[in-house]
Amino acid sequence: MTDTQPQKINLLGLNRQAMEDFFLTLGEKSYRAQQVLKWIHFQGVSDIDTMTNLSKSLRIKLHELSHITVPEVAYESTAVDGTQKWLLRLSCGNCIETVYIPEKKRGTLCVSSQVGCTLNCDFCSTGKQGFSRNLSAAEIISQVWVAARSLSTNKALHDRSVTNVVMMGMGEPLLNFDNVVAAMDIMLDDFGYGLSKRRVTLSTAGVVPAMYRLREVSDVALAVSLHAPNDELRNELVPLNKKYPLKELMLACQEYFKEDKRRYVTMEYVMLAGVNDSPTHAKQLIALLKNMSVKVNLIPFNPFPDTIYKRSSPEVIDHFRNLLMNAGINAITRRTRGDDIDAACGQLVGQVKDRTRRNERHRQKIAQAAQ
Repeated sequence: MTDTQPQKINLLGLNRQAMEDFFLTLGEKSYRAQQVLKWIHFQGVSDIDTMTNLSKSLRIKLHELSHITVPEVAYESTAVDGTQKWLLRLSCGNCIETVYIPEKKRGTLCVSSQVGCTLNCDFCSTGKQGFSRNLSAAEIISQVWVAARSLSTNKALHDRSVTNVVMMGMGEPLLNFDNVVAAMDIMLDDFGYGLSKRRVTLSTAGVVPAMYRLREVSDVALAVSLHAPNDELRNELVPLNKKYPLKELMLACQEYFKEDKRRYVTMEYVMLAGVNDSPTHAKQLIALLKNMSVKVNLIPFNPFPDTIYKRSSPEVIDHFRNLLMNAGINAITRRTRGDDIDAACGQLVGQVKDRTRRNERHRQKIAQAAQ
């Protein structure tokens, strides 16, 4: 029997507590964690030998036990409106997508949490790709690392081009709970990216037990992919609703910011022509959200190949929004960004080695319908 070498740790994915624990096991002081976090995330260093405030002997030890590995940028594109998209190739051969949306006073990075998605929301291109695996904490935070480096005028230093992060890319974040929380910890850490808790948003389709768990360990902003005002329609659009119906989901939303009345949950609602955009649907949504501290984002549907859905007209969206606002609900229509490079909401697909065969079944269904 041969001895197996211990697997090296990717320092990129360690939050401050994990980093402190790592250095304590090496017999080092815990403050080394702050130094290394700052080197990696603020100064953009991926070479341990560059960390000059660490002793040479410690750097040698770090080389033996750890590494700093960032996914390869396989492709990068920029939309007419300035939206940028990166296709990142992972060591397993899968690829994920990350999107940056520049605005006058902020820059928002849309980050993926899974390769593909475990859910199968009917109107989402990502869901049709199937699912391969969860991303590690290192693979999640590496998307921020790559974007910060790419956008920085210094090409190394984190110069605050990324002011907001939304966990709204490929995957359901709460089904990769520990890795997502660890990565968000680094986003919030002063020695990481120093983002405000109000500027990091986790979006979920409604994994109710994990929503309660998240409330106990983090106070990042919360968005819910609602998309329907009643259980019958939501069961069709968001199959997870069959497990966690609206009554349970709304209760979890009410509890999330119960201790901070100044904060609200954002409800994401994609506008699908003739499906969920009628005045009746608006009235049902008003009743569902009555007396709740929420904001509603109305999202014009972004089409993708072989979809059966169409985008609601601007007039229908405006009327829907006005009905909500007249009922006292804060509602806005999200401006579509990056759709010319397939970087808009619901269009992220990456390159997924699907373990579920969902993508294969979807293509067979389309082929049969065309015959």
